[in-house]
Amino acid sequence: MSDIGITSFGAYIPKKRLNRKAIADANAWMNGALRGMGKGSKAMCNWDEDALTMATEAVRNCLAGADTSPYGKLYFGSTTHPFVDRHNAGIIAAALNLSEDIRSLDVGGSQRAGTSALSEALDGLGDGNTLVVASDARPAKPGSVQEMQFGDAAAAFALGSEHVIARFLSSHSVALDLVDHYRAAGEDFDYALEDRWIKEMGYDIIIPEAGAKALEKAGLTGADIDHFIMPVRQRRLDTGLAKKLGIAAEAVRPNMNPEIGEAGTAHALLMLVDALEAAEPGQKIMVVGFGQGTDVLIFETTEALKALGARRGVKVHLEAGVEENIYTRYLSFRRILPYEWGIRAERDNRTAQSTFFRKRDSITSFIGGKCSQCGTLQFPKSRVCVNPNCQAIETQEDHPFADMPASIKTFTEDNLAYSPSPPYQYGNVAFKEGGNIYMEITDFDPGVLEIGTELKMVFRIKDFDDKRGFRRYFWKAAPADNA
Repeated sequence: MSDIGITSFGAYIPKKRLNRKAIADANAWMNGALRGMGKGSKAMCNWDEDALTMATEAVRNCLAGADTSPYGKLYFGSTTHPFVDRHNAGIIAAALNLSEDIRSLDVGGSQRAGTSALSEALDGLGDGNTLVVASDARPAKPGSVQEMQFGDAAAAFALGSEHVIARFLSSHSVALDLVDHYRAAGEDFDYALEDRWIKEMGYDIIIPEAGAKALEKAGLTGADIDHFIMPVRQRRLDTGLAKKLGIAAEAVRPNMNPEIGEAGTAHALLMLVDALEAAEPGQKIMVVGFGQGTDVLIFETTEALKALGARRGVKVHLEAGVEENIYTRYLSFRRILPYEWGIRAERDNRTAQSTFFRKRDSITSFIGGKCSQCGTLQFPKSRVCVNPNCQAIETQEDHPFADMPASIKTFTEDNLAYSPSPPYQYGNVAFKEGGNIYMEITDFDPGVLEIGTELKMVFRIKDFDDKRGFRRYFWKAAPADNA
């Protein structure tokens, strides 16, 4: 039996939840059938979030302040990588302040990119501990069925051979070009095919055969499975699949579609996080990923699961959702609806790439300085200590600011400056361990900021350079987890 597997897990679901009724009400004039789908909500990114920022937050949740040095590899699965030709996983590694010697890989091209990345990472664990994250923020045509279905989320796992909470038992993968949907290069939206064909060939034949082989490799039967994970839009499909494999109906995990929507490559892994949060030691979990073939993985939880510290996983994120009823705001955040923002939005956001590279530790990794003589913290680092009673020269040591709690010292809500989500919120942020930064504030509704409001740091989109197709990332202040 394998001694490798999952050592930790984490998730991220955006705070905003778009009410599906708002989508149906806005589009029923051209497609009345949408009203029948107008129940529940879907998770939606803020304007400054994308698959990469969600992935970063999921890994941070997974690590929960743990030492990052043991991790030598990072896999990032998505079909909505922000860059087609720029290493997205490398940006995440830098934001997490991982070693520059890390081996990182973008995995895409299929909705099972998340489970494929997890399977590949587990097979290669002999080379050292690994991080796997899957994240998607899929666009959809306004008024389409996909717009009702797609939601945004991310899930992450740490893999290794010590303190294993879910032992890896077996896996089986099938690569088969069964096209259920596709998105051609250069296109913005998926093209979906007939559901019945996918059910009859994919769900009724391909997945059961792969599942049976995975069970055989593990020396198990369907009756041994305590948690069955299969992302589907209709509940009867996953229970039908479970029955074909001899798995009890009560083992089928809730798919969370009514609360957050269908999260693409992240969905199976998000359901795995949800299952691990609910599981007891000694239980067996089967995970199915589907898309131009299938991946089936089987795990067994261990006693170490009880010792894993609390983290902001699926349950907490679901409870923290805030309803969004303005459909046009969603379209604007998705950059589908081009509003007239006025002259102030016309500035040129060209990025000096050479300067960015030289200052990457400060910009992406959020590394500031700590004076080795007096202990004063400051951001950014400089040659001279900012403490007026010290002012020592060349005494700054690297100090990470990303995980330091903070609070609002001063703030401004500016309705004249351009922001994709007005008002533009910014202010002086004071860190509890020391140091002050004048920075942007995100995820707060207008009028709720107060002096002393507790904050956490989040990795977000700073702005877009639409002229050159580039987006810049930086850190912002957001509501603390207890806010």
